[in-house]
Amino acid sequence: MKQFNDILNLKEGEDDRARTLENVKKNIEFKGANLWILACAIIVASVGLNVNSTAVIIGAMLISPLMGPILGAGFALGIYDFKLLKKSLKNLLNATLVSLTVSTLYFYLSPFKDVQSELLARTSPNIYDILIAFFGGIVGVIAITRSEKGNPIPGVAIATALMPPLCTAGYGIATAQWSFFFGAFYLYCINCVFIGIATFLIIKYLNYPAVKQVNEKQQKRVKFIIAFLITAMLLPSGYLAFSLYREQQFKKNVELFIEKEFSSKGYTVVYKKTDFNPKKKKIELAFLSKRFDSLEMKALKNKINKNQYLKGAHLLIRQDTTDRFNALKGDILNQIKGSENEMNSKDVKIMQLEKQLALNKFDNKQLLKESRALFPNIVSLSITKTTIITQKDSLIPLTAVIYESPRRLSQSDQEKLRNWLNQRLSVKDVELFKKQ
Repeated sequence: MKQFNDILNLKEGEDDRARTLENVKKNIEFKGANLWILACAIIVASVGLNVNSTAVIIGAMLISPLMGPILGAGFALGIYDFKLLKKSLKNLLNATLVSLTVSTLYFYLSPFKDVQSELLARTSPNIYDILIAFFGGIVGVIAITRSEKGNPIPGVAIATALMPPLCTAGYGIATAQWSFFFGAFYLYCINCVFIGIATFLIIKYLNYPAVKQVNEKQQKRVKFIIAFLITAMLLPSGYLAFSLYREQQFKKNVELFIEKEFSSKGYTVVYKKTDFNPKKKKIELAFLSKRFDSLEMKALKNKINKNQYLKGAHLLIRQDTTDRFNALKGDILNQIKGSENEMNSKDVKIMQLEKQLALNKFDNKQLLKESRALFPNIVSLSITKTTIITQKDSLIPLTAVIYESPRRLSQSDQEKLRNWLNQRLSVKDVELFKKQ
């Protein structure tokens, strides 16, 4: 038994209690540097939620000083220091108001107000968030009472996530979405309360001396307040956790139902929508080709009502008349044919362009050989299609022939060469130019 107690002993490695209490008191204050850090951390967290960046949100949680007054409140309750408790709660309230104000202003001014997954994750707290806050708080208070602080405190700041719920609450105010505000602020309250309760329990377990002796009546009052806070947080979060469990089971059983009744039989589901509401559950489906008659629909509904998690769900299979279906199929085929015709016209245009380009190309090497047989003085020959712009902005197409020879061809030879090229190239617009 002694060996077991030694394993669970928290007093080994404990820091000086007076120094620990002094550190707690220092971290409670929210003025000067702490206030600047808090405001900047809120902006960083708000940007992270706005752009859906988990890494940015984690960074904001690491630099946030919000843990100070919460641990201070739990510590004050554990040693019955009501003056310290009042100061901690006052600073926590100030920090909360500053955080809400800054985050609300940011989201009000931000042009991006789309709801991101990181925002939605902070609007539906449940009992699991209580467990995270409580055990995170235990780790946090154990860490601050050690002589060697180690790495737990940054981890606690990330796990308990005080900043994102406050920023989400600010988003709810800025966009007038009050369900976001109340859900996120409730999560923030859960974190604050259970971190504080965890701190209170560890301080009592470590037998920190009370600042002043309190009578039994005051002790009972403290215990009543703690019990009330635990109950106030547990009941709604427990209900939300149960609702989340039922929703997950509903979605899971819908997938199993679709797989068993449709997919395994070769029916292709082209549309699926589920809506979970404790009072009205709905499954909406559409199929590629399968059509269900009234007897088949009745059999499917009976199978749904036999399932514990799907019972009472309304099954809606969207199917139109056969004539409308055939008309839709005809429209699709017409669209495909239209696309094919469009592709064919494009192919024709491409062929025409290729033909036109081919007309503009000449075999200068072969033409030089043939022209030298008629005019031995020609050394080189280059032929190309071009266009001349006149002073009146009119365009005159011509076939330009640039030749090189030791001396200029006579007028009669030029005329013979021009006539031969017009005949040879099947054109009527040859113009000769001597290369200088």
